[in-house]
Amino acid sequence: MPFDLLLTRARLASSPQELVDIGIAQGKIAAIAADLAATDAGLIQSAGGGLIAPGFVETHIHLDKSCLIERCSLAEGSLKEAIAETARLKRGFTEEDIFERARATLERAIVAGTMHMRTHVEVDPRVGLKGFRAVRELARRYAWAIDVEICVFPQEGLLNDPGTEELLVEACEAGADLIGGCPYADAQPIEHIGRIFAIARRFDLSIDFHLDFDLDVSWMHLDEVVRQTEALHYGGRVAVGHVTKLSAIPARRQLEIARRLAEAGVAVTVLPATDLFLMGRDSDHNVPRGVTRADRLAQHGVTCSLASNNVLNAFTPFGDASLLRMANLYANVAQLGRREDIERCFAMITSAAAKLMRLDGYGLKIGDRADLLVLPCETAAAAVRELAQPSLGVKRGRKSFMRPPIELNAP
Repeated sequence: MPFDLLLTRARLASSPQELVDIGIAQGKIAAIAADLAATDAGLIQSAGGGLIAPGFVETHIHLDKSCLIERCSLAEGSLKEAIAETARLKRGFTEEDIFERARATLERAIVAGTMHMRTHVEVDPRVGLKGFRAVRELARRYAWAIDVEICVFPQEGLLNDPGTEELLVEACEAGADLIGGCPYADAQPIEHIGRIFAIARRFDLSIDFHLDFDLDVSWMHLDEVVRQTEALHYGGRVAVGHVTKLSAIPARRQLEIARRLAEAGVAVTVLPATDLFLMGRDSDHNVPRGVTRADRLAQHGVTCSLASNNVLNAFTPFGDASLLRMANLYANVAQLGRREDIERCFAMITSAAAKLMRLDGYGLKIGDRADLLVLPCETAAAAVRELAQPSLGVKRGRKSFMRPPIELNAP
C-alpha cells in the first residue's frame, strides 16, 4: 500500500510495550502494524519510540481577549474586575489588534499540540463583530495546522445590553459555528438562557454556556439549562463551562447532579487556571480551590473536558496555551495520583474533549483523520505527569510542526 507518510517506531497507549508503524494516506490513518513495508512511502519519519496520540482538543479558550495583561490594571483579581477591565479595553480594539494577539496565542497552542479548538468570541455594542471577523480570518489562515470553531457569546449580558442580541444573530447569519451564553452577567438570567436556546434552534447550532461562576450554592442556573436541554431535546449539543459552584457542594449532591447531567446530555468543561485564580477571593485562610471535580463527573457518565479559558489577561494573567499543562494542573489540584485517574485527565484533553465537540473521525483507528502527535514518553499518564511537550505534529497527514530535541553541552 502506498503511503504519503510513514511514522515508524511509535507506541500506542493501548499497548505501550510494543513499537508499531503508522501508515498515512490521503490525510487518514491507513495502516497500523509492526514493520510496515516502506518501499512506497513518500516520507518516512521516526517517532523515536515516543507515544502517538490524537491531536489535543481545546474546548474553551478566548483568543480575542488573550495577551492583554500588559494593558490591564489589576487591583482585586476578581471576576467583576476582570469583566470591567476587558470591557474598558475592548472599546479600543481593532480587528488588526485582535488578530495579532489571537495569532500569538494560536501559534502557542499549535506547537503545544492543539489541533481542534473552540474559541469563545465576545459580541456586543462595544466591540461589535470585530472579534468574530478577526478570529474567522485567523482560523482560515491556520486551517493547515488546526481546526477552529467560533462560539459567539455576550460576556456582559444580553437583555441588559441593548443591541447585543441583534449582533449575535448577525454573527450567526455570517457563519458562527455555535452560540454561547453568560447568564450570571445578566439582570434576567433565566430569560437570557431562553433567548440563547432560541437563537441556537433558529440556526441549528450547539450551545456552550459560561455558567455558575462563583461559590454561592444557594442558587444555580444549571438547573434551568438542564431543564431546557431536556424540554427542547438538545441533549449532546449543550456544554457548560466553569460551574465552580459544583466544587462547593457535598459529594452526595454532586453525584445527583452528575446523574442528571449525564441523562440530559449536558457536557462540562472545567477551566483550572482561571477558576483557581478567580475563586475564593473572599477567604483569607483555608482558601477554596473553586475547581469542580470533572473526574468525578466523568466517572458517572458526564462528558467532561479540561481547557485553558484565558491566556495572559485579567481573567488569567499567565499561561502558554498548553493543554498538557492544564491536565497536569488539574491533577495537582484534584490530588490525583493513580494511573487510571491521570489517564482520565489525558482523555479530557483528547477523546472526551473530542466527544464534547462532536468531532467525527477522531482517534487512532484505521480510517480516522491523521491528526497525530508524537510525545516523548511511553504512556498517557507519563505525558501528563512529565508535561511531555509534543516533538512532532501531523495534521491531515502532513507534518505541521517539529520541536528539536534539547542538547546538553557538557564541558
